[in-house]
Amino acid sequence: MLWKLTPLLQAQEVEDQVDTRVMHPVLKAFVCGSISGTCSTLLFQPLDLLKTRLQTLQPAVNGSSRAGMVALLFRVVRTESLLGLWKGVSPSFARCIPGVGIYFSTLYVMKQKFLVDRSPTALESVLLGVTARAVSGVFMLPVTVVKTRYESGKFGYGSVYGALKNIYQTEGVRGMFSGLTATLLRDAPFSGIYLMFYTQTKNLTPQDELDPVLMPLLNFGCGVFAGILASLATQPADVIKTHMQLSPQKYRRTSQAIAFIYKDFGLAGFFRGGVPRALRRTLMAAMAWTVYEQMMEKMGLKS
Repeated sequence: MLWKLTPLLQAQEVEDQVDTRVMHPVLKAFVCGSISGTCSTLLFQPLDLLKTRLQTLQPAVNGSSRAGMVALLFRVVRTESLLGLWKGVSPSFARCIPGVGIYFSTLYVMKQKFLVDRSPTALESVLLGVTARAVSGVFMLPVTVVKTRYESGKFGYGSVYGALKNIYQTEGVRGMFSGLTATLLRDAPFSGIYLMFYTQTKNLTPQDELDPVLMPLLNFGCGVFAGILASLATQPADVIKTHMQLSPQKYRRTSQAIAFIYKDFGLAGFFRGGVPRALRRTLMAAMAWTVYEQMMEKMGLKS
């Protein structure tokens, strides 16, 4: 009897393997991006929370950016426990898992359509990064608004769904997409600048002569370098975005938020929370790209 079943089992095994192989490449890119986003979000959520709190502190409370960040870290742990540093991780997951997946799958589609068998130039890298992030950013903005409010500690939402429902009922669609301009001005240039420096830095390294075991380390190093430069360039837009999403009734236009920040905090106000954001965005992007490229390689796809 067993000899009759053996061919059937072998056929089923082959069919399962074929199903895995024929998974659409765009879906593979989405899965790889989502997994990489999950890992990086979980690890670096505390830095995002500290960044949001620093950006909304009153001038009298905040000293230098470094002292402010360290003092705020201990205050959160003391008043909200160690797990308080991960407040807002649920909306962060709700945003980053599909959001990073959308970003990488959009990027993959554009590369396959416009860049066959060649690396992008510096300008092409900027355009690829900007477009992919803009698509992802618009889709996930309502969850981004919820995440920002969770982290601020000023709203008592019980769940991501409850928060979205509350915002829609009290503020309408406008509230769910508050800070759209500032978000795109922050995220799209960040991704464009990041991808440009990341790809150009990798092109300068002798990858063919490097031990494959060291490739993840190379990818991570290039990611850190690119992330620092991109974070510095887009920090002002991040501060504006935070203020608009926390007080959409107060700031109807981006120019109003800019005027308020400059009046109360001066030019330095546009760089509040810069240290934790630079750390988080740099490390998060470097890890996401490292995990994504390794997984894509395992699946036999070129990232």
